[in-house]
Amino acid sequence: MRHRSIALIVATALLAVGCTAEIPGRPRAAKVVKKEASTQTIQVRGSDNGPIDKLAATALTDIDEFWQQSFQQTFNKPWKQLSGGYYSVDTADATAKPPPCTQKAADVEGNAFYCPAADAIAWDRASLLPVLQDRFGEAAVVVVLAHEIGHAVQNRMGITPEAERREPEKYPTILTEAQADCFAGSFVRNVADGKSGRLDIGADALDKALGALITFRDPVGTSPEDEQAHGSAFDRVAAFQDGYEQGTKFCAQMSVQNRQFTQRAFTTVKDRANGGNLPFSEMLESVTPDLDGYFKGLATAAGKTWPSPKAEAAQSEPTCSGDQGPVAYCPSDKTIKIDTKDELPALHKELGDYATGTLIATRYALAELAVQGKPTEGEGASKAALCLAGAYTGAVFQRQDGFGLSPGDFDEAVTVLLRFDYAARDAKGEDAVDPGFERVARFREGVFEGPKKCGL
Repeated sequence: MRHRSIALIVATALLAVGCTAEIPGRPRAAKVVKKEASTQTIQVRGSDNGPIDKLAATALTDIDEFWQQSFQQTFNKPWKQLSGGYYSVDTADATAKPPPCTQKAADVEGNAFYCPAADAIAWDRASLLPVLQDRFGEAAVVVVLAHEIGHAVQNRMGITPEAERREPEKYPTILTEAQADCFAGSFVRNVADGKSGRLDIGADALDKALGALITFRDPVGTSPEDEQAHGSAFDRVAAFQDGYEQGTKFCAQMSVQNRQFTQRAFTTVKDRANGGNLPFSEMLESVTPDLDGYFKGLATAAGKTWPSPKAEAAQSEPTCSGDQGPVAYCPSDKTIKIDTKDELPALHKELGDYATGTLIATRYALAELAVQGKPTEGEGASKAALCLAGAYTGAVFQRQDGFGLSPGDFDEAVTVLLRFDYAARDAKGEDAVDPGFERVARFREGVFEGPKKCGL
């Protein structure tokens, strides 16, 4: 049986993430279930009635009610509740009964899935949902279950396994997974807007939950044509954000014709060997002159003289103009100062080379704003810097020759934008774009719409 699973075997993915050194300063996401939660209508089979299954039942009750209204509005026909039901599986119990579409309980280990043949959803309550909750907060559990219900929505749209087999070019897996992420985003927006009687997902909880989508990305270098491709972190977060911002009708219209994916396979042995990451010093030597050339082109096109800001190494966090983090634009002498000793090298090692590239790009973007007579301080400047960093990234992505992006670079950009506010700090070091969800949205605008979207 073909399952609509959340991603790869999640237990393995989470274990890999757990081995990564934590960078301090990230608060734990708040609880999302309201104290005054009303009676649940979803019945979970195989449940132990413990806290994690109660959370799942509360979330699924809310998601079901959302689709009772939204499905009618989107498709002009009534929502049909899942006829096969919902199954909680204790994969640590060798005697546990298997849910539909599986041979044994262990088949669910580290996973959650929707099975079209049975019109049922099952999840591992032993090594999936509790791990999600512990690492990413309760909102991550909600997002995962909303994603699986998204597959049930597709089944009711006629996007069935049979349809996918008949027309694989029309319904590639990467598209159907993106659409499910999009539907999940639409539901979460409903909660964020205060329309849920049971759940409350704030900005901090949402940023943490998106960390789960990043964890569930395909392995770096996976081809988008792979029949099991679920999408890169950037593609998955982008789809979720589109649902959050555009709603269910937008999600329903997603197709291979109107959806651009950034996921790419490795094309060289060297890239595959190093995971697509350049050493720190080599990245600086490559990206700084490339950024200079890109932003010089924007300035010249606007009839301005580009001063070619000098990139200078600093032995600690730059302090030339407020606290901008490990990379700073210094208006007084028009330089870009880069911490080459402490935090930036650490971030480079932890997150990847394009986390470094993204932060540096936003500082060159501030220099561009100054040259074009635009504000370099305040909310507008912060948003424009994020957008211009995205515009540069989009331009590099389209290149055929020279300095280019490796598989995983977009994911590294998303990760640093979600976890840190450095990229959104203005020329005085003040952060005017929060939460990380919003920072990624502004970056994406530049990627797909170019510098004009950024106000140039």
